[in-house]
Amino acid sequence: MVKKTKKRAKLAKKTTKAKNTNYTAKDIEVLEGLEPVRKRPGMYIGGTDVHAMHHLVSEVLDNSMDEVVSGHANKVNINLIDSTTIEISDNGRGIPVDKHPKFKLPAVEVILTTLHSGGKFSNKNYQTSGGLHGVGVSVVNALSKKLDLEIARDKRFYTQTYSRGVRKNKLKTISRGSIKKGTKIKFTPDDEIFGKENFDSSIIYNMAKAKAYLIPNVEINWSCPKNLVKKNIPTQDRLHYAKGIHDYLSALVNPNEPIFDEGFYFKANIDDEGNSIEGIINWFDAIEPINQSYCNTIQTPLGGTHENGFKNGMFKAFKDYSKIKFERKASQITQDDIFGSSASILSIFIENPEFQGQTKEKLSSIEPGKKIELKIKQLFEQWLAKKTKTAEQLFYYAFNRSQIRLQNKSELAIERQVKRKKITLPGKLADCTISGNKGTELFLVEGDSAGGSAKQARDRQTQAILPLRGKILNVISASRDKINANQEIVDLIQALGCKRGDNYNSKDIRYEKIIIMTDADVDGAHIATLLMGFFYNEFPKLIDDGQLYLSVPPLFKISKGGKIFYAVSERHKDDIVKKEFKNSENIEINRFKGLGEMMPAQLKDTTMSPENRTLLKVQIASKDKKKTKKSVEALMGKKPELRFKFITENSKRVSAENIL
Repeated sequence: MVKKTKKRAKLAKKTTKAKNTNYTAKDIEVLEGLEPVRKRPGMYIGGTDVHAMHHLVSEVLDNSMDEVVSGHANKVNINLIDSTTIEISDNGRGIPVDKHPKFKLPAVEVILTTLHSGGKFSNKNYQTSGGLHGVGVSVVNALSKKLDLEIARDKRFYTQTYSRGVRKNKLKTISRGSIKKGTKIKFTPDDEIFGKENFDSSIIYNMAKAKAYLIPNVEINWSCPKNLVKKNIPTQDRLHYAKGIHDYLSALVNPNEPIFDEGFYFKANIDDEGNSIEGIINWFDAIEPINQSYCNTIQTPLGGTHENGFKNGMFKAFKDYSKIKFERKASQITQDDIFGSSASILSIFIENPEFQGQTKEKLSSIEPGKKIELKIKQLFEQWLAKKTKTAEQLFYYAFNRSQIRLQNKSELAIERQVKRKKITLPGKLADCTISGNKGTELFLVEGDSAGGSAKQARDRQTQAILPLRGKILNVISASRDKINANQEIVDLIQALGCKRGDNYNSKDIRYEKIIIMTDADVDGAHIATLLMGFFYNEFPKLIDDGQLYLSVPPLFKISKGGKIFYAVSERHKDDIVKKEFKNSENIEINRFKGLGEMMPAQLKDTTMSPENRTLLKVQIASKDKKKTKKSVEALMGKKPELRFKFITENSKRVSAENIL
């Protein structure tokens, strides 16, 4: 066996050497036109999943909204024709059709077939715009099985058709069109790229609704076939909100009632160049914080410099106000105490925004962030000075939150002393009904969507659910103050009901089993790792007692006729297909995108029911404790050089086969 291994190693060495020797100029590929988009769609739209497919819709819709913001349009029509085809039109100026001086082609054809082309690189046509990369509609064209274009401008009508980025005919002039003025684009995403993914009417409708809230003078007309309606989405609707983001905030927090009748609303220019900001924030008794931010009507779910400037400006103004009136008490309040249970909407319009990546999920422009901080500080100072009674109530609201946080920091019993004396369960805990901890289980679930499914699937008597927002803090590398100030961790400790570290007493814990239940993907594994790191650092005795488990949710559902099987990995799926279905045809294989995508009954049968589920107990062998400590510090600690060393030493042992 040893001899064979050496022989194979030599052969591999020779093969590698041969490949390197034959590496010549002819091996260099040059991708032209829209080829890079089709070759690597993830670079342009973040992937090929359903989220990326809907990003195509946002690219086209954003172009129409740019016409609205610039004052050239006031109507946008969105027609979801079927599950894979959508039509978006506006009554703007229409894409130019005259010959481009460099390419000698109609300008619209250059825009649709050339990356980094468009009319938004200067402020001649658009003062502010969301699509400054010049790749939006060309990417949509490249990744569409079919794209039909209609333009109406200067009382003339034009049409053209494309397929996978290639024109099927020259730009035609027609006698009449279906729009009087503007641009209409109808497209079908390419199933060679996106597979069997379908449009989700609720995602597109809510995307359009957010745009209508941000621009009160726009009218967005929505239509959708009845068979595609889901989650109370209408078949037809006229989206127009005269009160703009005031209406938006009310819709977001419904049915929660704010503490203050009137929150902090602002609308102002941030400089002399026409860049502007609008926003609103209000505070509540006990809600998960809501932060919706936009730049030039583009949603930025990962925030960015505009969100940071907004929060920093408000916090600085609040601290200055508090120091004068409340002196020492003010020093205990942090930014999290101010924003921890608030809901806010922030919308900015700036020239030449810089985003992190083409999907534009985070604003990275530095200068606007600084200007926003200064402007918000000034505006919030004026608001606090004008509304003296509300300002005092807000201080005590934040001060009470700081006291709760500090009590947790000292690991004292938490007694909420807020103005309304309203006591809530930690986080979004759905507790079990029986008393005592015998036979009870606490499921730690990633996100509200998965949490909702788990709450419906659970045995209410013995199973409790605690949804956690995204990836929790890495406690291995965080300071004690940062750990104790983190709301997700505070909620988790409250749910467990026991003290940490050396003060831990197994008799105090509220549940017999703690089960980490995350999605069966890379993100889920990351979250599970962070949670295991949390228990390893804060509750090591709990692991020693054998009370920490990992659930094993399925990744695939495999069915044919009445036979249904679930697989936890690619390899497991292939084994089932081979063994149970004899590799026969017409097998239906569905990949679960997350626990939130599973029906409650499926989640119960496969992952939560003690009769059918598989649980992995988290254990550390006594002889491996020093080795484990060293590995945890290297992989999750403060020293990046240790991680680099670990990766370089172990990367050769990892293969795609091992991962699967």
